[in-house]
Amino acid sequence: MRYEKIVVFGGAGFVGSNLAIFLKKDFPKIKIVCVDSLKRRGSELAIPRLKDNNIEFFHGDIRNKEDLTGIRDVDCVIDCSAEPSVLAGYSDESPEYVINTNFFGTINCLEVARKNKADFLFLSTSRVYPTKLINSLKLVEKETRFELAENQPVRGASSKGISEDFPIEGASSFYGATKLASEILINEYIDAYDMRAVIDRCGVIAGPWQMGKVDQGLIVLWAAKHYFKGELNYIGYGGEGKQVRDIIHIQDLYRLLKLQLENIEQFSGKTYNVGGGREFSVSLLELTKLCEKYTGNKIKIGSVKEDRTQDVPIYLTDTTKIKRECGWKPKITIDEIVKDVVEWIRKNEKSLKPILS
Repeated sequence: MRYEKIVVFGGAGFVGSNLAIFLKKDFPKIKIVCVDSLKRRGSELAIPRLKDNNIEFFHGDIRNKEDLTGIRDVDCVIDCSAEPSVLAGYSDESPEYVINTNFFGTINCLEVARKNKADFLFLSTSRVYPTKLINSLKLVEKETRFELAENQPVRGASSKGISEDFPIEGASSFYGATKLASEILINEYIDAYDMRAVIDRCGVIAGPWQMGKVDQGLIVLWAAKHYFKGELNYIGYGGEGKQVRDIIHIQDLYRLLKLQLENIEQFSGKTYNVGGGREFSVSLLELTKLCEKYTGNKIKIGSVKEDRTQDVPIYLTDTTKIKRECGWKPKITIDEIVKDVVEWIRKNEKSLKPILS
């Protein structure tokens, strides 16, 4: 890999810290700096892991451009920073924090890249696609899950999932809107400053060191509640647990990002849907069975029939474009993902219990 110094924003988060550690192990001569505000509970656990891998940690908030002025001589910027909650900004909560973090924060990260003439890799989200349009898709209800019908009323949708051709006009959540706004701005930077940049719209990512919550980090949340014998709810769509998401393991995501960084000219200026696809998808009912299998515990799961704001019954990533262009595809199955997460919780039970139980 050609880079000498890489900065990872959101570098103490689940995605950022893992990507930084994987990169350092594969390319030990590259200097890697992780920047994070440590706002999310559990992110502090990443600091000793980064140190053990000879990765520099810098405490800073991407909302404050003054925090980033000391970042110099970098030739690659990886932006993993975000307020990732789809529920952020709703009810009585102001959307100001999510907008400042996910949009104005991206501007500050882009400015670091521009001033250093660095390449830019941006982790966006599948949530840029409008909720109402996703909810208008035709479903097939089966015993344990929903499926997407083959013929759909919206372009870019099929039984494979949602492709990059799916419309982006319409409300998607403050989280999705800020990420989409960031994507638009990145393309302006590409055009105005001849910047090399790649946008990956990621679905659900999972694996060890994710601090799962109700609104983000589904696999870890489900596994942890089973492991520590907590309680969960099937929320929405009749409260039966048939809603579905496709999942990608953090190691599979890393394999793609490594490929993109090693061949930046091939991928620059393009946007990709990145996820597990239909083959690597799971419903809540199916996930419950896997968690019972690997934890040995059964827990109480309640039923809430009312749908949540901006929720969808199914999201599958159509990864045809990225597969066609470079041959990448996920390898780690849902079963292996759950097993990996449970083993991580078991090995780190003492430090994780106050956060995940």
